[in-house]
Amino acid sequence: MTFTRILRAACFGLGLALALLFAGAARAQAPADEQQKDAEAMGYRSQIITGDDSEVTRRIAEDLYKRLLPTFAAFRTELAQRHRMLYVAIGPTALRDAIARRCDCVVISAFTSSQVWRSLTSRLPAPRAARHTAVYAEPAPADQLRLAALLYGRQARVGAILGRETAFLRPALESDVELQSFAPGDDINHTLNQMTRAEALLALPDGDVYNPENIRNILLSTYRRKQGVIGFSADMVKVGALATTYSEIEDINTQVAEIAANYVATGELAPPQFPHYFRTVVNEGVARSLDLRVSDEARKFARLPARAPHRTAAAVPSRP
Repeated sequence: MTFTRILRAACFGLGLALALLFAGAARAQAPADEQQKDAEAMGYRSQIITGDDSEVTRRIAEDLYKRLLPTFAAFRTELAQRHRMLYVAIGPTALRDAIARRCDCVVISAFTSSQVWRSLTSRLPAPRAARHTAVYAEPAPADQLRLAALLYGRQARVGAILGRETAFLRPALESDVELQSFAPGDDINHTLNQMTRAEALLALPDGDVYNPENIRNILLSTYRRKQGVIGFSADMVKVGALATTYSEIEDINTQVAEIAANYVATGELAPPQFPHYFRTVVNEGVARSLDLRVSDEARKFARLPARAPHRTAAAVPSRP
């Protein structure tokens, strides 16, 4: 089967995943009564808010609850008086729910892209915004650029397309990446034609750029030009991107638990951040087509938690 036919068959599913990443689920669901009863019995108020009742969401919540429990069992009284409730919002819909509650509480968001998190929290009054933080769903651009260098065996020429949702990344990227701006209504093929010098395209989860209408054109155009795409999810690698770093459920949950533990210990909330723990997936077929000899160093590029007591096999989905 040709690359074009494989891509056509797979992009529909990726399009659905992208839509979920940017928009979230349709409704929010309260945390389990059992978890809340345990919380009250232990003398702290902490809730995990979910946006749906899917199997993946339940696995996230169950693993996260176990990781948070040791910290909140020892929740300090003085902090409890200042901020008695800490919410962990799993996905965009849960974050909307937490924001709508208008409480004097701390909110840690997880499994939501940086673009959606910024959009939802940008209009909050400063005192409330200061009590919100996040572990974003997508990989850190710095880690992605390091992966590109490992794949090409040198500092590769990397390009990226910035839409409205990713424009905030320009200061961090402009010294190392050839940037092209993209606005709604622009022709994606015209924009890609402006990046002929780039050896690789750094994909960033921007709904204006990487939507179901554009994703197939982007992957086909870069493939024909022998430009590798550094995707922002494992799903993208499955349908034709060259490689990506990605985080598993327990990787994100470990980082969330670390942020919560630091808050309990110090009373200070860490700023929003990209995933710290990750591993790498490579599309070996695309690498061969690009005449790249992928090194073991590139394949094994990772930053793992010191301990993973509740390890699971599934990767963090490019959703909710």
